[in-house]
Amino acid sequence: MSVTMSSTKTRAALRVSARVSGELLLVLVMTAVALWLLGRMWSVVWPLVVGLLLTTLTWPLTRFLRRRGWPPALAASTVTVLFLLVAGGAVALIAVPVASQSGELADGVVEGIQRLREWASGPPLNIGDDQITGAFDSATARVQDSVGSMVTTVVTGVSTVVNGVVTAVLAVFLMFFMLKDGPRFLPWLARQLPGRLATDVPTVAARGWDTLGEFVRSQAYVGLLDAVLIGLGLWIVGVPLVLPLAVLTFVSAFVPIVGALFAGFVAVLIALVSNGLTDALIVLAIIVVVQQLEGNVFQPMIQSRGLGLHAAVVLLAVTLGGSLAGIVGSLLAVPAAALIAVVWNYVREQLVEPGEEPEVQTSPSPVGTPS
Repeated sequence: MSVTMSSTKTRAALRVSARVSGELLLVLVMTAVALWLLGRMWSVVWPLVVGLLLTTLTWPLTRFLRRRGWPPALAASTVTVLFLLVAGGAVALIAVPVASQSGELADGVVEGIQRLREWASGPPLNIGDDQITGAFDSATARVQDSVGSMVTTVVTGVSTVVNGVVTAVLAVFLMFFMLKDGPRFLPWLARQLPGRLATDVPTVAARGWDTLGEFVRSQAYVGLLDAVLIGLGLWIVGVPLVLPLAVLTFVSAFVPIVGALFAGFVAVLIALVSNGLTDALIVLAIIVVVQQLEGNVFQPMIQSRGLGLHAAVVLLAVTLGGSLAGIVGSLLAVPAAALIAVVWNYVREQLVEPGEEPEVQTSPSPVGTPS
């Protein structure tokens, strides 16, 4: 039985496909242009993003004080000072105990190197002192040959630190002004926009603000969980500086991937130089288990509930953000995905006819969102 295709329907289908393809291409071009502009203005956008995230973290206390009759400027100033004191206290809680035991840690490092040298000289490696000395001499020669590149690296590192300090200072000032004048922003924005935009944009902005608050709180919950579990493991093993290491773990949870690696490296290093290789391996195993649970179980579950995103979407967003923009991309991937979901949900609400309910699939589906 032969089937003939309708030329009219075929041309209509091709026209629709061509129109949809053209529209998608236009959307992709506009997205690329927007990302290019964002990159050109990143020196301003990045402090603004950090300040906005800090504001979501400190706004609940500011709102509490303002509801108690505090003037906006006084409430914002008080919360900003308290934030700086807490941040400085966290740094002191990490730095002071480490500095007080720096001598012991240095002796432990020297002793660890000596033990490693003795182990290398025995079986099965049987590396003699002459070979070790030759290796050190070769390493020294390579360092001397690469002084220029090392200077360039140091200058780049100093520039990065300076940019980080400038970003932090700008973010704190922006946080203060957002805490002080934030509630007046949406009414002002509504007065500046014409027509329906005066309603749509402030509504989406308010929902996005709530979403960012959920993101910061979920990160704090994850960091607290990591700090408690890893700190408990360090305390059981008998590693010194448990409290500073727990605080460092909590703070580093706000920086995906690198933060966890850095905190874990510090904990393993301290365990190695103070307790020996066996305890260091135990600490490494504890950190790996906790980080795997956090990255694959706790964080997707907490963020998916707080942000209204499926756990798989959270994992894919972090992976895509890291591949596109490194550490910053990993940090901003989840809130960016949540904001996109906010915009999409609002647009979908506006497109649905009054009284029309979307059809709900009742059959099991592996990609369906949980109820």
